[in-house]
Amino acid sequence: MDLLERDAVLQDLAGHLQAAVGGPGRLALVRGEAGIGKTAVVHHLARLADPHIRVLVGACDPLATPRPLGPLMDLAPHLGRAARTALTGVQAGTCRPDEVFDCLLTDLSAYPSLLVVEDVHWADEATMDLLRYLARRLPSVPALVAATYRDDEIGRTHHLTTLLGTLAGYPWVYRHDLAPLSRRAVARLATGHAVDAERLYHVSAGNPFIVAAILAAPTEPIPATVRETVAGRLSGLSASARLVVDVLAVLGRRASSPLLAGILPAPESALVEAVACGIVRTDGQVTEFRHELTRLAVLETVPAAYRLQVHRQVLAVMRSGPVAADDLALLADHSEGAGDPAAVLEYAPAAAAHAASAGAHREAAAQYSRALRYADHLPPEQRTALLEGHSRACLLSGRVEEGIASGRTAVRLRRALGDRPHEGEDLRRLSYWLWSAGRTAEARQTGLEAVRVLEGLGPSAELGRAHLNLCQLACHEHEGPVRAAAYAEQAAALGERFGDAGVVVQARFHAAAARLLTEGHGWEDCEQALSGAMARDLPVDTGFMALGLCRLAALRRDARRGAAAVSRAETYCLDRDLLSYLLCARAWGCWGLLNQGLWTQAADAAQRVLSHPGSPPVGKALALTVLGLVRARKGMSQVWPPLEQAADLVDESCLLDTGLGWEARVEAAWLAGDHERVRAEAHHGLAALAKRTHPWLSGPLACWIRRTGATPPRVPAAEPHALELAGDWAGAAAHWDELGCPYDAALARLSGDAPALHQALAAFEALGARPAVARTRAVMRTRGVRPIRRGPRAATRANPYGLTNRELDVLKLLNEGLSDAEIAARLYITPKTAGHHVGAVLTKLGVHTRHEAARRLHHPER
Repeated sequence: MDLLERDAVLQDLAGHLQAAVGGPGRLALVRGEAGIGKTAVVHHLARLADPHIRVLVGACDPLATPRPLGPLMDLAPHLGRAARTALTGVQAGTCRPDEVFDCLLTDLSAYPSLLVVEDVHWADEATMDLLRYLARRLPSVPALVAATYRDDEIGRTHHLTTLLGTLAGYPWVYRHDLAPLSRRAVARLATGHAVDAERLYHVSAGNPFIVAAILAAPTEPIPATVRETVAGRLSGLSASARLVVDVLAVLGRRASSPLLAGILPAPESALVEAVACGIVRTDGQVTEFRHELTRLAVLETVPAAYRLQVHRQVLAVMRSGPVAADDLALLADHSEGAGDPAAVLEYAPAAAAHAASAGAHREAAAQYSRALRYADHLPPEQRTALLEGHSRACLLSGRVEEGIASGRTAVRLRRALGDRPHEGEDLRRLSYWLWSAGRTAEARQTGLEAVRVLEGLGPSAELGRAHLNLCQLACHEHEGPVRAAAYAEQAAALGERFGDAGVVVQARFHAAAARLLTEGHGWEDCEQALSGAMARDLPVDTGFMALGLCRLAALRRDARRGAAAVSRAETYCLDRDLLSYLLCARAWGCWGLLNQGLWTQAADAAQRVLSHPGSPPVGKALALTVLGLVRARKGMSQVWPPLEQAADLVDESCLLDTGLGWEARVEAAWLAGDHERVRAEAHHGLAALAKRTHPWLSGPLACWIRRTGATPPRVPAAEPHALELAGDWAGAAAHWDELGCPYDAALARLSGDAPALHQALAAFEALGARPAVARTRAVMRTRGVRPIRRGPRAATRANPYGLTNRELDVLKLLNEGLSDAEIAARLYITPKTAGHHVGAVLTKLGVHTRHEAARRLHHPER
C-alpha cells in the first residue's frame, strides 16, 4: 500500500539521519496506535538512506518470555566481530549484557549507522537497559537510533513508561506521532476498488492496516486479518475486562460512563485493563472503540443471547430519563437489537428525521430502512410517510435505485388513499430522480403527470416545485430558452407567492442556464442564483445548482470555470453529505480534465467515480465515456466496451442530454478511420437533436462529418464549431486555445496550412494522441508538407538502459511513487503485468528499490 501523508515525518527523520551521521547522534521515537504504519515509515527511511550509511534493523517480539536483547540478535550478522562475540556470550551465559552494550557503542562509533528498534513496547528488560545506555551516549556516536512503539498500549505502570521518563530530559531525543490517514488519503487508496470511500474511512478511522485489510478483501464484512488481530489482542484480557469490551461492542462506538455503570457494576478497573490492550479508549466521560471495524469484529463474537440481554438493559436505562435528539439513533439501534418493534417505530423515524435535518442523509436512509422493516402493519398514511422519507434520503445519499423503488411505492399508496397533493409531490420527486437514473423519457412523462395532478388542485407550493422540475428537464434536454423561461416564470411566481425561496432561485438559475447553452450568456446570472441559495442556507437547492454549473462548464468546454465549479461543488456536497450530487460533479470534472489534455488524471478520476458503489447511472455513463475517449485518443484497445456500457446505462435521450456521450462515439469512429460509422453516428445524433436547440451538441457532430470530407447539414453551432464549419480554422483554433482545450485546437488546425499542421502534430505528440498523430502525418503527406516530424523514437534510442516505451512509462510512474495497482490503472494493464514491468525496470537499471529507480530518471549517472 502507498505511504501517504507521511512526507513530513519522513522529512524530519531524514533530517535527523543526516545530522546524526555527521555527529552528534540522535534518538527518534516514532509512535502511534497499532496498524498506523510505524514499520512502513522506518523501513522507508532505511530505503532512503545513502549507501554509505549502514542500516541495522531489529525488532522486539510479543513473547510470553521475551528473548534477552532480541533486537540485537536480529541484526547480529551486520555487527562487528566483538559485538557478535559478546552477544554469543550473553546467550551462553558467559558474558554480561553491559559488555554487549559497550561493544555495540564501539561498533556504532566506527560507522555512520541507522539503528532501527521496532516495537519497544514488547522489549525485554535488557533491551530497555540498552536503550537507556545508548540514549545517554548518543552524542558521541555518528548514528540515528529510531525506536517505534504503540502509544495506545502503554499505561502508567508499563515498563516503557519509565524509560520514556528517563529520555524526557535529553535534548537529542525527538518524538514523532503518526496520525490516522485523512478522508482524502483513504479515498485515494480506495481508487480502483469497488468500495465506498466514506464508509471505508468511517469503519477504519484512517488506520492504514485496517484500510489495507478491507481493500484486500472488499467483499468480506470483516476481513480475516482484522478478525484474527482483534482475537489475538482480546485473548490476554481477564474475564472482567473482556466483559467490558463485549458490552461496549453492543453499546455502540461511544458509551457514556453513567450508561456503562448502569449495565455493569463497578467497571472502572476492568475498563483500565481494556484500554491498556489498545482496542478501546476513554477520556473518563466517554469510552469508545478506536475503530468501528474493530467493534464489529468484537460484536461478532458476543453470544446472541447476551447481546439481546444488553440491548434490553440499555434500552430500559436510556428510556428511563429524558431522551436527547442525539440519542435517537442509539435508541433505534438498541430497540431493534432488543427485538422491540414498537420501540423501533417510535425511535427510528425520529432518528431519521433528525439525521436528515442535520444533512446526514446516509444515516437518515439507514434509519428509514430500519423503520420500514417493521412497518407492514402500520396505517397506510404512516407507512407512506416512511417511504417518502426513505426515498428522499436514499436519492440524496447515492442509493438511487432503492430511492426510486420507494418513490414508486409511495406514489401508488398516495393514489390509493386519494391524497392528490402528496401524490403530485411524490410524482415530482420521482421525475427529478428518474433523470439522474438515465431514464429521461420516463422522467418527462412523470413530471408532466405531476403538473396535471397538482394543477387540478389550484395554486400551491407543490405546483411551483412541479413547474420547476419541468424547467430543469427543459434545460437538461436543451429544449431552448423560451420553453425553459416559461416554466421558470410559472415556478418563480408560485415560489414567491408561497414563500419557497428554493424554487425562486432555482427557476432563475435554470432559465439563465438555458440562455447560456443556446445564446452564450447567462453565467453571471447562474452564479448570482447560486450565491442566493447559499445565503439562504438551502443545502439541497445549492448542491443541485453547484452541480449544474459543473455540467454547464463541461458542455461549453470552459476549463477555467469548470475547475472552479467542480472544486466548489465537491467541497459543498461533501460537507453536507449530498453524495449523488458529489459523484456527478466529479464525473463532470473528468470531462474538464479531458478537455484540458490531462488524460491520465481524467482516467483516474473516472475510475474513482466508477469504483464508488453510490455513483448514479448518469455519473457512471459520463465516467465510462471519458475512459473510452482516453483509450481512443491514446490508441489503446478496448475503446468501445466502456462506450457501449455507457449507452446501456442510460436511454438514448439521456446520452444526448449529457452532450458528450454521443460525440465520443463519433470521435472514436473517426480515430479508428471508420468514416462511414462517423457519418452514421453523427447523423443519428443530429436527427435526435432536430427538435432541440443546443449549439454545443449539434456543432461538434457537424464538424466530425466535415472532417470525413462530407458536407454536414446546417445546424446551430457554438462559436468554435461555427468558425471551423465556415472554414475559419485559425479562428476556431484560437478560440479553443482561449478555452484551454489543446486537443480541440489541434483538430481545428488539421484544416490549416503547413505551419498549422506542424503545430497540430506537435500538440498531438505532446498529448500522446497516437491515432491523431498518424492522421496528421497522413494529411501532411497528402498535401505535400515536408519535413514530417518524427515521434519520440530518437529519444527512445538514446535511452542508455534499453528500456522499452512501456518500461519508460512505468519508470515515470514510479517517480510519482505509485504502487503496482495504481500503475496498472494508469496504463490499463493488470497489476500482475505492472509488477513484471517494474521488475524489468529494476533489473535493467541495476537497482534494488523503486526509489532508486525513480532517482535514475533524474540522475542517470547514478
